[in-house]
Amino acid sequence: MMEPQYKTGVNWWPGLKILDRYIIRKFVGTYIFSIAMIVIVVVVFDYVEKIDDFATNHAPVEAIVDYYLNFVPFFVNQFSALFTFVACIFFTSKLAHRTEIVAMLSGGMSFLRLMWPYFIGALVISAISLSLSLWIIPVSQRTCVSFEEQYITRNKKSNVRYERHIYRQIEPGTFLYIRGFNHNSLQASFMAIEKYEGGSVRATLDASEVKFDEKAKRWTAQRYIKRTFDEKGVETFTQHRNLDTLLNIDINELGNMQSMVKTMKIGELNAFIDQQRAKGSDMIRHFEVEHHTRYSYPLGTFILTLIGVSLSSRKMRGGTGLHIGIGLVLCFSYILLTRIFEVFARGGSLPTMLAVWLPNIIYTIIAIYLYRKAPK
Repeated sequence: MMEPQYKTGVNWWPGLKILDRYIIRKFVGTYIFSIAMIVIVVVVFDYVEKIDDFATNHAPVEAIVDYYLNFVPFFVNQFSALFTFVACIFFTSKLAHRTEIVAMLSGGMSFLRLMWPYFIGALVISAISLSLSLWIIPVSQRTCVSFEEQYITRNKKSNVRYERHIYRQIEPGTFLYIRGFNHNSLQASFMAIEKYEGGSVRATLDASEVKFDEKAKRWTAQRYIKRTFDEKGVETFTQHRNLDTLLNIDINELGNMQSMVKTMKIGELNAFIDQQRAKGSDMIRHFEVEHHTRYSYPLGTFILTLIGVSLSSRKMRGGTGLHIGIGLVLCFSYILLTRIFEVFARGGSLPTMLAVWLPNIIYTIIAIYLYRKAPK
């Protein structure tokens, strides 16, 4: 007697049958086609929007092509989860509409076994997305930013955006204030260093017309003032000449660090977070959100795949359109929830790791519920 091709028992390596390869090819193929179409549309619209800047600033064709080649990975990764979901629902609902899934289940295939090729496809997409997030996009973003500084008129500023008033914590209890920093001349109109103990200021150093020596990594000024405060708040005031000091802060840390960390590969980001944590930086939550997001978003591909297959595997009167409609609502709510909890994480309302991963946890529960309700 011949054994059935698909056994109902659990097998941790079911192999890849002809039907598995067919599902993987259609699933991944639909994903690539859909995301390629939207990338082409976005690139065309972006080029039309910036063509005046390209012409005005005489951007060479090679630089423009290189810019868009580096722009594409960022956009692909941004919408990877959405188009994974769309591809999954579109393809699976077509199978359900043609009663092919009913035939598979009737032939002895379990629903869990049906999920196997989908998870193989999701693994491929997730691995690509993870590679983009951890290593490729940070490098490509540097190229994009450099191009925009040179050829996009509205972005002809420094890569690191410097605000007029800069506040940084350079070590626990020690804070730095810089006003009017100029990246080109490496000079600031005013600098103050304040040390606190028990919530009260104990010492300050104030200097005007401060310059940064990029080679020696030191700050200099012709005159500066030191103030110290005793436990009763009595101030001691002294004036000095020729300030020459080394601060525990990199020049790039004076800029918009949220933009800067996006150009760091995962190893560089981890080292930077450890450095900022040792300094007691008040922006550590922002950096931790960036770290956890690089992992949570690609791994959400598996969750959305399970939701997509469970939702669209049942034949409904509304057909493919109804499946896609319900699926898009769930997918967009997932993306919206992700952004909302990122705000909570940055604001300190929730622990950073919990806030970033909570949408995945919530939608895993939804995915399990839909899986249990899927046709068996």
